[in-house]
Amino acid sequence: MKGRPDIVLTATDERRLGQLLHAKAAELDPKTLELLEDELQRARIVDSARIPADVVTMNSVVSFEDADTGQRSEVTLVYPSAASGTEGKVSILAPIGSALLGLSVGDAIDWPVPGGRSRRLRVTAIHYQPEAEGDLDR
Repeated sequence: MKGRPDIVLTATDERRLGQLLHAKAAELDPKTLELLEDELQRARIVDSARIPADVVTMNSVVSFEDADTGQRSEVTLVYPSAASGTEGKVSILAPIGSALLGLSVGDAIDWPVPGGRSRRLRVTAIHYQPEAEGDLDR
């Protein structure tokens, strides 16, 4: 897939996401499962204490822009059980959640969304990252 910058994940996020994908594999759309597995496999894995503060990790509050529409959004990237569209909490299993994980501020990625389209998303800011705040197990 074109437009895929390098990504970085914490070892904790990689382990938890691997377990999540294994547990939810039968429930997920095969394309969604494949994309997430590919992202986990291509990521550079680092210890939580060494993740740069400008990288989107699980439970980060991140602003991003849709390059096609210019629309800006702010979301918290969460596990499916904590997702809530009304509170701006987007699941890692949602296309936008999967796209944002592991990106750094300034990175853009082309990511498929339902309907056979693709969106180009660019991370504009990280307002909160658990690891940067010393919350290494969140």
